[in-house]
Amino acid sequence: MRILHLITTLDVGGAEMHLLAQTRGQTARGHEVHVAWLKGAGSLAPDFLRAGARSATRVGPAALLRRIRGFDLVHTHLLKADALGAVAALACGARGRLVSSKHNDEQVLKRPLVGLVHGWLSRVPRRVLVLSDHVGRFVVEHGRVDPGRVRRVYYGLDPAPFEAAAAAPRAERERLRGELGFGPEDVVFTCVARFAPQKAHDVLLRALDRARREEPRAKLLLVGDDPFGDGRRRAEALARELALGQACVFAGIRRDVPRILAASDAFVMCSLWEGLGLVFLEAMATGLAVLATNVSAVPEVVVDGETGLLVPPADHVPLAAAIVRLTRDPDLRARLAAAGARRVRERFGLERMFDATLSVYREALEA
Repeated sequence: MRILHLITTLDVGGAEMHLLAQTRGQTARGHEVHVAWLKGAGSLAPDFLRAGARSATRVGPAALLRRIRGFDLVHTHLLKADALGAVAALACGARGRLVSSKHNDEQVLKRPLVGLVHGWLSRVPRRVLVLSDHVGRFVVEHGRVDPGRVRRVYYGLDPAPFEAAAAAPRAERERLRGELGFGPEDVVFTCVARFAPQKAHDVLLRALDRARREEPRAKLLLVGDDPFGDGRRRAEALARELALGQACVFAGIRRDVPRILAASDAFVMCSLWEGLGLVFLEAMATGLAVLATNVSAVPEVVVDGETGLLVPPADHVPLAAAIVRLTRDPDLRARLAAAGARRVRERFGLERMFDATLSVYREALEA
């Protein structure tokens, strides 16, 4: 099968990393995969080529119209790509070869006009893939998607690089912690996320400030950036205002996330909404307890009290209390981490994701 994936951006993010894994799996199964993106620097393009994609190119509307005709199936990802892909498929008479993926519970769909337009465009793809039951319910209610076209396929993860990083010698872990400015007695909570409003870094920083009044060993490592805004700069300004100093380290975008996670003591992310959260799976595969907010699809991944702790969103007080609890209780961290690693292996395997996605492709083409 000749497949074109169209995505809004090709920079580091959960949807982009998910698509990278799909590209590896589909090319390994003998399919010819091409990738196109609409905006941004496309910093992951070389990774897609190494993963087996025949091409990875930025396209505009005119170029997309020329390219879309030559593929057996077109798979769009994220709202802008979904919309442009639907229009292009209609213009080219290719609607029978279109599938779209919803990677998040996009809050903009709650606006009546946006939801109405989205519902009309969502009649074009034969099938709509959602990465969680929550996102499926959300796009049906707010995005006006026909529930009969929706198919849920959970993200999958190859745990091998994360398990290997966790199994590395302790000296390597301590060396990396030292390079980042942390000592052996520190309890490091790591967040890997874009500095977007959805991720609520301000709540996390205020929680750290409060937690450190009771437990000064708690430290925070923030991995990521904001390629389309000033989110990181605003977070850095708040950290200075709170006088967090070396208790909070901004590491930027890193290509060694498995090593970063393995050098951490727990994972934390306090999203206001979350389609699924691939990074939760990465943290759990590394053997980390997860601290997150009880929103959207997060409970489908992180089981409260079993693989992590869930707290209410947009409130730094319960988040701070959970940071203190995990800092003081290494046995609790170890128990949650072990259960999380098992859950990833049992429920979020890559092969399952590849097979289920290709099955939806076949169903769409037959429809």
